[in-house]
Amino acid sequence: MAANSRRAIFAALFANLGLAVAKFTGFIFTRSASLLAESVHSVADTGNQALLLWGGAAAARAPSPEHEFGYGRERYFWSFVVALVLFSLGGLFAISHGLEKIGHTEELADPMWAVGILVVGIVLETGSFMTAVNEARPLKGEGTWWQFIRGSKTPELPVVLLEDLGALLGLVIALAGVGLSLALDDPRFDAGASIAIGVLLVVIAAVLAFEMKSLLIGESAHEDDLTAVRGALDEGDDLIKIIHLRTQHIGPDELLVCAKVELDGQLDFEAVTEAVDHAEARVRAALPAYSVTIYLEPDIYESDYTGGGAGEAQGSA
Repeated sequence: MAANSRRAIFAALFANLGLAVAKFTGFIFTRSASLLAESVHSVADTGNQALLLWGGAAAARAPSPEHEFGYGRERYFWSFVVALVLFSLGGLFAISHGLEKIGHTEELADPMWAVGILVVGIVLETGSFMTAVNEARPLKGEGTWWQFIRGSKTPELPVVLLEDLGALLGLVIALAGVGLSLALDDPRFDAGASIAIGVLLVVIAAVLAFEMKSLLIGESAHEDDLTAVRGALDEGDDLIKIIHLRTQHIGPDELLVCAKVELDGQLDFEAVTEAVDHAEARVRAALPAYSVTIYLEPDIYESDYTGGGAGEAQGSA
């Protein structure tokens, strides 16, 4: 796991752990529904950061006979688990507790406890969120934040970004609920804030689950990485044509590259193996950020073959 991901995770972990203690303390004094929802949310987020760290450690294991391509997808799996935890322990609990409180309203006790804790929480969560933003910005590049979340092959930073954003918005919603309950002397606003927090967390969890599912199934390389692979292969004097190219991330920093290529027909066996070795070396040099596993198959180009992918010619079987 990259250092920027670890820094963002640890910042979120310590912030959420402190906030969980503070929010539970505030709930004991105030009996605020939205503060309890936020307390459970912080506990879930704390556990989620631990799961991300565990996933990073598990992914670093060496390949085994059972998992010959290694354990890189552990990071995707545990990020998917994070989405499930956020959905169930965070979102569904907040919604169900809010609905219960709307039917059985009770006045807030010592509401200023809730206000003070939520304000401090907003300050701390803003610091954690900005840490995640700063660590993710170099990877985001010129794209939008939504494009970064949709396209990132590194799961931890999008997860932490969305979790921190959800936590920050949840605190604002809880503060608004408590404030309206005090101003209008109606505790249903506090219960409604708990429901709103739950809906927010369910939406964030659904986005995360969808993105992590896509990574678990297997995503191809970014277009700029594909361009780099094609360029590296085309540099060889002995390589006539790229017939077929497929890539897949087997981990955030691990890439599988498979290609059929047409080589100069005058090459003997030794020259063919040398050309393949040189092509593999060029691809690895073009993708220095990845651990690259490459399989190249010399083949014969058939222009009338129609079974390939869009825009790609295929070789003979």
